[in-house]
Amino acid sequence: MPVFEYKVIDVKGKTRTGIIDAENAPAARQKLRLAKKFPVSVEEVQNMPSAGTPGRRPARSFFGRVKPAEIAATTRQLATLLGTGFQLVAALDLLIPQTKTAALKKALARIKEALGEGQSFARALEQFPGIFSPLYINMVRAGESSGTLEIILERLADISENQVALNERIKTTLAYPLFVSFFGVVVLIVLMLFVVPSITSIFADLDQVLPLPTRMLLFTSSLLTTYWWLLCLGVAGLFFILRAAGNTQQGKRYRDRALLQLPVIGILTRKLAMARFSRTLGSLLENGVAVLTALATVKNITGNVIISQAVQAAADEVEKGARLGKALVQAPVFPSLAIQMISVGEQSGNLEFMLAKIADIFEKEVEAQLLRAVALLEPVMIILIGSLVGFIVLSICLPIFEMSQLVN
Repeated sequence: MPVFEYKVIDVKGKTRTGIIDAENAPAARQKLRLAKKFPVSVEEVQNMPSAGTPGRRPARSFFGRVKPAEIAATTRQLATLLGTGFQLVAALDLLIPQTKTAALKKALARIKEALGEGQSFARALEQFPGIFSPLYINMVRAGESSGTLEIILERLADISENQVALNERIKTTLAYPLFVSFFGVVVLIVLMLFVVPSITSIFADLDQVLPLPTRMLLFTSSLLTTYWWLLCLGVAGLFFILRAAGNTQQGKRYRDRALLQLPVIGILTRKLAMARFSRTLGSLLENGVAVLTALATVKNITGNVIISQAVQAAADEVEKGARLGKALVQAPVFPSLAIQMISVGEQSGNLEFMLAKIADIFEKEVEAQLLRAVALLEPVMIILIGSLVGFIVLSICLPIFEMSQLVN
């Protein structure tokens, strides 16, 4: 059934927008009038191509980006409605008007339409790979197969909310040092481009040799004032070159390998990837997903190409009959503590519980290490910016001190 975007005026005279499914545009207008909404415009949403259709635009480019927090909230609401006895189509029908993001609203409408045509929920979700991750789709498929869809959705909501909360804590931790860095750079640029040239112009007519710090400051200021546009072009060009290289497989491998080798960032990247790996793998195994299928899903959510390749190599060893713990030993990217805990979990037959504990441990370690790193980074940044400002002030004051000594 076609889906229509509408703009209406309600009984209170307020303009509302949304989507509605109907046989055609007149039928959509009639449904809106029956709901005491007066149509201003009704336009059909064009059909979406199926996932993986060659030569067509993917769902992500059409619908845009949907925030993980909204996916988590929608999943929680859907699980609640199913738990209270609503059928899946009826639950989606209730959720669609409450969804704020137009991208997710259109996707839910298409999913509802696909369910009405007899498709499974997982199959309908596969049409929107830019919105619903492979983890999400595989867990929904497992829930449909076992008849526990509402329980699976609850766990998916838990996973999504935990990931969103962790990402928010990381962003909050990094917000202050990033702000200080940005503000410091802006202050230095303003000083070098506007303040320094106006003050140091008084030294231009002097016949004496200026101190070395002053000459360095004048040279840097003149360079920035004259060639600022070239500097901007260089920064923009470097950004686009790195971005283009990062979109290639070889560029991603170089970038992610270099990231893992950095002193502090590399350790945090490994631990964060291990936390995601453990949390996701444990949830998939707990909900009846086969080990190989679960590993194939997990390798796509680690956030690092090198770690993804290590997961794929471990999956190949597991397919040959090896235990997961021994297969992960061959990849040096995984922390030894996690591998030991996985081996213990396999021997005790409680792997899912052990994976959840691993995720808890490494998530807490990542957060604690970030707090320590930021605590050390803040004074270093303040000292660095203060030193640069002090150098500028000293470079300006030195010729003044020399002139005052000559006068005396």
